[in-house]
Amino acid sequence: MTTPERSTLVRRILVEGVVQGVGYREFTRRAALRLNVSGWVRNRSDGAVEALVRGPPASVEALIAEMRQGPRFAAVERLNVIKHDETPSDDGGTFVVRSTA
Repeated sequence: MTTPERSTLVRRILVEGVVQGVGYREFTRRAALRLNVSGWVRNRSDGAVEALVRGPPASVEALIAEMRQGPRFAAVERLNVIKHDETPSDDGGTFVVRSTA
C-alpha cells in the first residue's frame, strides 16, 4: 500500500535567467494551481526565482516542465531541481507568491 508521503514529491527549484519583472511568479502560481501543486514562489535578491513545490509526482514534474519554459517574456537560462526528503509544514494545499528573499 502506498503511503501519502511516498505519493507526494517535494522539490526546491531555483530558476536563473531573465525571470524577474516578466510575470514569472504569477505564471508559476497559476500553473501550480491548475496542476494541483502546493507551495510557494519568490524572487531572490540575486535575480533568480526560487520555489518550493509539493504534490503528486506527475503534477510536480509537469510544473517543472512549464517552469523551464516560463512566461512569454522570460528567458530561463538554468533551472536546478533539488530533492527534498522532508515534507514541509502543511500549507493547506495553496500556492502563494512570497515577497523577495
